[in-house]
Amino acid sequence: MSVGLLLVTHGKLGHYLLDTLRDMIGELPLATDVLEVRRVSSHEVLTSQGLKMIERLDSGDGVLILTDVFGSTPSNIANKLCCNERTAVVAGINLPMLVRIFNYPQLPLREMVRSAVEGGSRGIIECPRP
Repeated sequence: MSVGLLLVTHGKLGHYLLDTLRDMIGELPLATDVLEVRRVSSHEVLTSQGLKMIERLDSGDGVLILTDVFGSTPSNIANKLCCNERTAVVAGINLPMLVRIFNYPQLPLREMVRSAVEGGSRGIIECPRP
């Protein structure tokens, strides 16, 4: 068993990130899905869809929910989906965060949360001038 991963993002951002990651590492080692949030979407419908996705993704070790912008509509929906100790939400998804998660797919949920935050944070640096 392993942690499942649900991306709750604006539009197709989650799909684009996962497509890029597949180009980098090949097949993804965790059960993963994307909940696309659009302006015209009903929050109730999205929440219902997200709960069904979580049920499908949870093989027994929980589900990590990643979202893009804290306080945005996708973030608010993601936090509604985090309803027990088997789910956790991290905002600020970026490619370094995903690389870290998929390089350590065996981690339990709480350790994966810490690793995701660390990987995402360490991936943000000011590049030195040449």
